[in-house]
Amino acid sequence: MVTILDTRRPRHPEKAQRPDTPILKKPDWIRVRVPAAAGQTGETRKILRAHGLVTVCEEAACPNIAECWQQRHATMMIMGSICTRACAFCNVATGRPGPLDPAEPDNVAAAVGELGLQHVVITSVDRDDLGDGGAEHFARTIRAIRTRTPSTTIEVLTPDFLRKGGALETVVAARPDIYNHNLETVRARATSPRCGCCSASRSSTPACSQNPASWSGWGNSAMRCCR
Repeated sequence: MVTILDTRRPRHPEKAQRPDTPILKKPDWIRVRVPAAAGQTGETRKILRAHGLVTVCEEAACPNIAECWQQRHATMMIMGSICTRACAFCNVATGRPGPLDPAEPDNVAAAVGELGLQHVVITSVDRDDLGDGGAEHFARTIRAIRTRTPSTTIEVLTPDFLRKGGALETVVAARPDIYNHNLETVRARATSPRCGCCSASRSSTPACSQNPASWSGWGNSAMRCCR
């Protein structure tokens, strides 16, 4: 048995007080080999870097990054790379985020245009430090993309905006084509101590179910929420 410990950064806050768990060596066939930064993958990276953007592709250590970037697809993660929460299922760093970048919405829109995206997914870290949880920043990003590339369909994957009144309505008012929200677990498991406030249905379900009339008349748009 081989024990592998990642010492590149401090342990995840939720795991910091727990003993290390030995990790068995993975078989070769399960490993994903990301090609060198050349060809279209390198060009996608270059565009994202030029605009100072963060992607879920990298921060979440997605194994499909090479396949997507070869096709000029990338999922934008706005409001920084540091999350205010410490969900055990997530690879994103936890800590105290810096201030929002006021140029980020325009930079996202510019990258979407340069990549030629017909559909873009915009997600974010949790920003419990902000009064509106970052809802207006989402709205600004949506509006910037609409101005730059009107034909691009926009899907947002938002946090639950815990205790941020009016945040959901702010994002909805910007009229994304798809409003997406994920839960870590189903309602029956939401009381588990492990879940805490991280994507538990007790905070997400009320936000997803309020004002259902606001979702009517949107053509092909839909609100997708696991309950």
